Amino acid sequence: MATLAGCGATETNGPGVTLKLVAADYGDSKDNSSEKYWDALVEAYEKDNPGVTVDVTVLSWNDVDREVKKMVDAGEAPDMAQIGTYADYADADKLYEVDDLLSIPVQANFLSQLADAGKVRRIPYGMPFAASTRVLFYNKELFAEAGIKSAPRDWKELAADAEALNKAGVKIPYALPLGPEEAQAEAMQWLVSGGTGYVDNVGTYQLDSEESVRTFTWLQDELVAKGLTGSTAPAKLNRADAFAAFARGEVGMLNGHPSLTRIAADQGVDYGTAAMPGVDGRARATMGVTDWMMAFKQNGNREEIGHFLDYVYSDKNVLAFAREYDLLPVTSSASATMAADQDDADLAPFLDELPTAEFYPAGKTSWATVSAAVKQRIGRAVDPNAKPRAVLEQLQQTASTADQRSGS
Repeated sequence: MATLAGCGATETNGPGVTLKLVAADYGDSKDNSSEKYWDALVEAYEKDNPGVTVDVTVLSWNDVDREVKKMVDAGEAPDMAQIGTYADYADADKLYEVDDLLSIPVQANFLSQLADAGKVRRIPYGMPFAASTRVLFYNKELFAEAGIKSAPRDWKELAADAEALNKAGVKIPYALPLGPEEAQAEAMQWLVSGGTGYVDNVGTYQLDSEESVRTFTWLQDELVAKGLTGSTAPAKLNRADAFAAFARGEVGMLNGHPSLTRIAADQGVDYGTAAMPGVDGRARATMGVTDWMMAFKQNGNREEIGHFLDYVYSDKNVLAFAREYDLLPVTSSASATMAADQDDADLAPFLDELPTAEFYPAGKTSWATVSAAVKQRIGRAVDPNAKPRAVLEQLQQTASTADQRSGS
């Protein structure tokens, strides 16, 4: 792929404009790398728009956010970046507003809750690119062996089912991945199912709220202390390892996103899905995640960027990406198409949860700092000898300090 450099049209390029895009890789092998998706999309676009060249560099999720930051810090920002966070760049006035890029029909087609999550101080800068939600996965064969007839509907039933699975000899009755890979996601799902979240209605962090303390105390007392989460401490269990264990038939239940459907099916696991149980019934919401497209102002090219992104967000391209990587479309029209297509039936439970999903507070410039702290420390809250309130209070202090420093 092309090497990135901040430029528009140059003498080398000849007439026209060259747009630089850095994108994250959603594939898990060379065969399904996101490079193939972008190569096909760009080839089709350039064929109809001979005045514009689009150079795309695809980087792994381990590197992409860091590398884009390096480019921006060096004064060599790409025209566009498809990465995990946008708020810092928006706060530094480095991004175009979405209103100045996309046509009105394209912008209006974003799912409203995703579009709202892309705002900083009520101004849209982040364009949702890919979305997912979480549901409860359970192993039907292990449930049958344990005499469990249906998925749990609340925390009490979940704990009882985990106990039954344990008695039936299941290695990991409930997998609780609070390790540093994605602890912020597992933690948020539990916070939401307990009636709260990372922030309150006005965007103030509330990691040490009474509801949050209750949630992590329950996890510690009812699952971890009773040996129902397996032999690996939750603070050391990463999501990828939990998913792999589920695919091996070693896990009774866990939270999962759409890609687990393919991982489990490829290994022949007979699984079911259900809405995440809440403290006293079905959770009021599930956790949603979205990744972001953004456009940098450094090189100009606003009109060309906007025209290209209008094409990126056409139904054809949105659906192609979602289907290739087991994700959810970010537009209303593509979501409706997927919901009506029997070939996409495996994704229906995740689509059903999207309208009420709650997302990370990505519009807060402090979120990157807070998320990193949560990844490293929140798993300790359920350690057998820990005091959940103390761990959450420390995280709250970190969040409050980060908020004050960032002004978000």
